[in-house]
Order: sequence, then C-alpha cells, then structure tokens
Amino acid sequence: MAAEEPEATFKVTDRRRRGDDEPPRTASPRTEPAAPSRTPPPAPPSGDPARNLVGLFMMLGSSVLMALGETDPTTGQRGQRDLPMAAEVIDLLGLLREKTEGRRSAEETQVLDELLYDLQLRYVSVTKRPG
Repeated sequence: MAAEEPEATFKVTDRRRRGDDEPPRTASPRTEPAAPSRTPPPAPPSGDPARNLVGLFMMLGSSVLMALGETDPTTGQRGQRDLPMAAEVIDLLGLLREKTEGRRSAEETQVLDELLYDLQLRYVSVTKRPG
C-alpha cells in the first residue's frame, strides 16, 4: 500500500425545513474513522438444532405436514389443510436444495433428500385422495 492518502471528505446538508426561518442543517464527517471491531460475533453453538440447516429443514417440513392436515405430535391438534401453502414450502425446500448444493454436509444432504421425498409423496397422496 502506498503512503496514506487523506480520505475524501464530504458534507451532508439536510434541506428539509422545520420552519421558514430555520436554516438548513449541515453535518460534517468524523475526523477519526471508526475502528473496526476486533471481536468477531459469537458463533452459534454447533449442537443447537435450531441453529443449523437440519433444524431449518425440519421446521419447514413440520409446516408442510401441518398444511397437509397431519396431526402435530407436540400438541396433538390436527392442522388446517392448506394445499397451496404446502406446495410452496415443498418448492422452497427444493430451492434450498438447489442453492446449497455442494455446501451441505453429508448428514444435511441426506436429511433434506429424504424429507423432500417423503413430503412430495405425502402431498401427492393427499391431493389424489377424494374429499
């Protein structure tokens, strides 16, 4: 890097008026640049299932099951059937598979592939069923 060149300065003028007699406000840049943060943000715990791709896949899969009218295992309540929403979330999982190709672990790939296969079969089964 060559010798330090002075940073270009700029001036911001607020042209909005609060009243007719008030002049425009100006702000000048700081004289010292802000020091970059040396402390990286805390990494999410790797063991926390809510903070990884498998957790995301399972959460979206649960949404599809509820939209297909399946019973929620945690509450025992039957979901309201919403086939367009189920189809959208299945498509979203397919998009995630496409966009994360080559960047998933073997476990994440296996879970996503099996989940998508199962959800697609269930969706077809529900849409072919009368009533």
